[in-house]
Amino acid sequence: MFDLSLEMLRVVEEAAIASARTMGMGDRDGSDHAAVEAMRCTLDTIPVNGTIVIGEGERDQAPMLYIGEKVGAGRNDAESTGLDIAVDPLEGTNLCATGGAGAITVLAASERGGLLHAPDCYMEKIIVGPAAKGSVELDAPVKQNLKAVARRLQRGVDDLVVVVLDRPRHEKLIADIREAGARIRLISDGDLSAGIAAAVAGTGVHIVMGSGGAPEGVLTAAALRCLNGEILGRLVVKDDAQKERMRGMGIDDTGRIYTTTELAPGRNLIFAACGVTDGNLLRGVRFTGDGSHTQSVVMTSSPARVRFIETTHLENRPDVKVRFR
Repeated sequence: MFDLSLEMLRVVEEAAIASARTMGMGDRDGSDHAAVEAMRCTLDTIPVNGTIVIGEGERDQAPMLYIGEKVGAGRNDAESTGLDIAVDPLEGTNLCATGGAGAITVLAASERGGLLHAPDCYMEKIIVGPAAKGSVELDAPVKQNLKAVARRLQRGVDDLVVVVLDRPRHEKLIADIREAGARIRLISDGDLSAGIAAAVAGTGVHIVMGSGGAPEGVLTAAALRCLNGEILGRLVVKDDAQKERMRGMGIDDTGRIYTTTELAPGRNLIFAACGVTDGNLLRGVRFTGDGSHTQSVVMTSSPARVRFIETTHLENRPDVKVRFR
């Protein structure tokens, strides 16, 4: 697969700029729609034969980038490079709509079969960084997992920061973490960003626990393959119809616990994200008289690279000036 990382960068940048123009307007659907359309239009300029394998739902829920959708300028050309793509066009739609921190645009790509093909459902997750790989189990008691991570990090449990989505379903999990003595950072959205933060030194995040979206789980796995972190995940089946849908995608064991490499087994993974609003990982889009400014991260598994990229998108005017930031 030829190097597509900068093309994927362009996709998330355009989606970020489009959604950032809706920031603070209180229209989460409008923000999401702006990101989706920009992402789809930009993907369709790239000479690949792409398929969305995990994303925002099924065909009848368009205009979202739905599971099974064909994208890319070569989508009708069997000779074009085949890609599997996982998307979250705007992680943190509420954050963008309210001007909150941490909204990002995200996608991951790989060769065919390199990303888990699954419905848009919930997933139970536990995520740790490189130092704690192999120390946690999805079904282990909370206290046991926290003690194991603390030992690996050579600190006390009371020094750990655990990120949890602030949802009623996590009431017992939150109580168990507090009983174990660890500190908690509750977030309203953005468990993908939190998962990446757990694998990056200096972010102050040590572990992510709880259930969130399966697309975010697969995207996190792609990033962690590049960052040497670990995610364990299990799909949550809400009804028989969803179970049948999973079986149709080749998932017969609905209780299976997936490892990082099972969620994102690709040999040539690309992960790209761009900040929409300011967050711990990335700065949000800035608009000036001369253009728009974005900050992104692009990762590849082979070769193993992590790039933080700042881009100035100049206005198409003869008097535009390029400024050093």
